[in-house]
Amino acid sequence: MDLLERRSVLALALIYLFRMLGLFLIMPVISVAADGLTGADAALIGTAIGIYGLTQASLQIPMGMWSDKIGRKRVIVIGLLLFAVGSLICANASDINTLIVGRAVQGAGAIASTLMALLSDVTREQNRTKAMAIVGVSIGASFMLSLVLGPWIFALIGLSGLFYLSFALSLLGIILIVFAVPNIVQHTFKRDTTPSLMALGLVLKDSKLRFLNVSVLLLHASLTALFVTVPNLLVQQFDLPLSEHSWLYLAIMGFAFAGMLPLVIIAESKGKTKGVLIAVMILLGLSSILLHWAPHLWVFGALLWVYFVGFNSLEAVLPSLISKLAPVGYRGTAMGVFSTHQFMGSFLGGVGGGWLLQHHANGGVFWVVGVVFLAWSLVCAVQPAPRQLSSMAFSLPNMTDEDVTKLADQLAEIQGVEGMQIFKDEQTAYLKVDKKILDKDALVRLAPQVHL
Repeated sequence: MDLLERRSVLALALIYLFRMLGLFLIMPVISVAADGLTGADAALIGTAIGIYGLTQASLQIPMGMWSDKIGRKRVIVIGLLLFAVGSLICANASDINTLIVGRAVQGAGAIASTLMALLSDVTREQNRTKAMAIVGVSIGASFMLSLVLGPWIFALIGLSGLFYLSFALSLLGIILIVFAVPNIVQHTFKRDTTPSLMALGLVLKDSKLRFLNVSVLLLHASLTALFVTVPNLLVQQFDLPLSEHSWLYLAIMGFAFAGMLPLVIIAESKGKTKGVLIAVMILLGLSSILLHWAPHLWVFGALLWVYFVGFNSLEAVLPSLISKLAPVGYRGTAMGVFSTHQFMGSFLGGVGGGWLLQHHANGGVFWVVGVVFLAWSLVCAVQPAPRQLSSMAFSLPNMTDEDVTKLADQLAEIQGVEGMQIFKDEQTAYLKVDKKILDKDALVRLAPQVHL
């Protein structure tokens, strides 16, 4: 990457980080902190936790398409302003309904797909995968930092202070997008990162992608549901003050990261993805059920560690599978649908977890989450094992229809090329390849611009 690309990617990664921190910082504390709000009960607190997912899921693809018309940076600034307004509403909320409204407005700043489209605009083809990985790391880091920092910051500045911090982070994001990211006059539509309305039906009908979409929906529903009840349980059952939850989460997340690495390596490098998915679903199911019976804090912490080993493993493996299984040239659409299911899962988990806690106490949440994962492991067992294919793209010079047809025929003859799409409008060829058998020399001879 050149200096301008590095600066742009770092700025976009920080915007992702600031925005997700603003959403997640309250997760480990709100079920305890919101008890003092007028009208608060478990069901409404759960709704407040998860409502942002509904507006995110509803608006992120439309806002991405809107950015094609009015510009990426404008939509991102509008999204960050909505997030800032929502944060102010939450910071000044004296009743639970106002908090819910504020959280919904926060989520309405649905700029994830627009940020990815802008990332595509400011990076060259050969650097795009690396840039997406950097942004992916910032998203993962935001969640882990939120769990660790949320209780500690809450102890210093309270719930309103957390939302004022979210407001400040959104303003920092606006400064970064305006001054650190270059203005792109010509937006290039890249199907690899931008959702396409034409491909939406194709993606939704794909049974393999549908399994992955439901999997991430269940995963994030379980996370949100558990955090409706876990903070209160730590305080009431194990006498752990909220201000000390940070130390527990720090230990759990640190060891969970170490625990997930072997599973991800086995899935990605050893080609045992299906086996890892089944094992992780079972781990998630059993750990969730056993949390209900944990007699001591250290047992509860160990089971929560098992849950997060599974959670982090799926968070790494599922997006990778989406990339492998997405229709050739339409990874952006597949990832958009995947993210929509992820946010919808957060909404369903918050609402469902709050309702279960109100009507069936803690045990209802743990049992439902556990049984759902165990049942889903059976669904996983009958899924076909995913092929270990990789996506690849390279730019093309201006070509006639005859040149495109000739190139397609030549690419089809190369060993290891399993599928392709060539789009003249964006002058890009997209390939699905099996790198284990790919004839790299033949591909480089035909397309010297390709980066292997």
